[in-house]
Amino acid sequence: MENNNEQICAKEQERVRLEKFKALQKKGQDPFLNTKYNVTKRSVEVVKEYDALVKAAQEISVAGRIMLKRVMGKASFFHIQDEDGRIQIYISQNDIGEKAYEEFKDLDLGDIVGVRGKAFTTKTGEISIHANSYVLLAKSLKPLPDKHAGLTDVEQKYRERYVDLIMNEETRETFKTRTAVIKAIREFYDAQGFMEVDTPALATLMSGADASPFKTRHNALGMDMYLRVATELPLKRLIVGGFERVYEIGKIFRNEGVSTRHNPEFTSIELYAAYMDYHDIAKQTEEMFRFVIEKLGKGKKIDYQGTIIDFGKPWQKVTMVDSVKKETGIDFKKLTEKQAQTEVLKLLKKNKMKPELPNEKTWGALLNFCFEEFVEKTLIQPTLVFDYPVEISPLAKKRQDDPRLTERFEGWIYGREFCNAFSELNDPIDQRERFLMQEARREAGNDEAQQMDEDFVNALKYGMPPTGGIGIGIDRVVMFLTNSPSIRDVILFPTMKPLN
Repeated sequence: MENNNEQICAKEQERVRLEKFKALQKKGQDPFLNTKYNVTKRSVEVVKEYDALVKAAQEISVAGRIMLKRVMGKASFFHIQDEDGRIQIYISQNDIGEKAYEEFKDLDLGDIVGVRGKAFTTKTGEISIHANSYVLLAKSLKPLPDKHAGLTDVEQKYRERYVDLIMNEETRETFKTRTAVIKAIREFYDAQGFMEVDTPALATLMSGADASPFKTRHNALGMDMYLRVATELPLKRLIVGGFERVYEIGKIFRNEGVSTRHNPEFTSIELYAAYMDYHDIAKQTEEMFRFVIEKLGKGKKIDYQGTIIDFGKPWQKVTMVDSVKKETGIDFKKLTEKQAQTEVLKLLKKNKMKPELPNEKTWGALLNFCFEEFVEKTLIQPTLVFDYPVEISPLAKKRQDDPRLTERFEGWIYGREFCNAFSELNDPIDQRERFLMQEARREAGNDEAQQMDEDFVNALKYGMPPTGGIGIGIDRVVMFLTNSPSIRDVILFPTMKPLN
């Protein structure tokens, strides 16, 4: 009943606001006919430059949304909010005239106004602006959420991000931090000699990562296409072409589930450096994180959801085999595929788990299964896990001392993977065989397995130098640095199912 009453109240407010707007139109005062307003200072600048503004008796103009309004007879106070924050305005009938003051009193919370006046300090010590004129720039036809409760409905926060940004300073700060993180990442890699490039979002093949793609149709060409699941293969083609250090920051699309850690479209940076291997990339990644955190002015220890994540210490480094051995007691290095199947079944029974092996029962698939089930949740502090099995690493070089494994690492924080890196496979014959393995997995029912990319194999035949590469999920990095529990909190417009 309470929600119904709130809806009725909101509808009534909308009706009243619409009538006010129509009355303004009849008087020739349609606010939406304004095309610009000359803003000379933002709220934060008024505070920062207050002494100089007062000394010069300088008239300034500000603009923003009315968030608080106190009408007191012939004088009033109201707060406007701009991108940087809020500033208080003092306005009186004596200064702007009776007619203009009466029209001001009819303004609503949410209306956007421009104000001209001079800076001063109230008796309570609050830096404010003494208005000598104002103009209504846009009429808010819908009421804002309650100013005390704010916007608390999580679904509405994501569906109507514009309202969330109006009402919640914390949300605005999160996305300012996101921009600062991306800017710092760019600055770091630019200084390392990398070149930023753009590659296509539309692809004719599903390759570059094990993921389910979004499929679309190109009408003019009469062909099906995919939204990219990775930027890896186009970027490595550029390494073949002679650009030795490249990166791309952009959207990736994967037709997977939606959760606190997954959004169907997300932002990543992928980069590739000729003449480097995965150990070089690991060292560089640690350095990048420290650089970004320093740029943000954050301490080396960050509180994420009540857990202190220490970025000051050297990151933990462990192989997948050793991490599985530590958590399960199974030493995969010493096992054949048949022995691995037997040991994993024993492990499942011991832990009272459903005694079924994963669909793919190869040595590498079983190793990865144990890692996912028993290790991932333990990786709280920044950790790099090295040497993944070849079955799940079709684009990484094999280890020379154990061809069952590859020169690949993933980065983990708080039990979540945030990056994936390889010593890139540059042998065209081996690469083609790996693609054939992926094709076999697809035929066996794995729709996330990659397709054969003959053109990429052809590129490798021209020669690609030894190369290190990495993909980093920017959304997850921002989650850690803003203490955000859900990936939806750091994506301005997360994917949502329509209400209707």
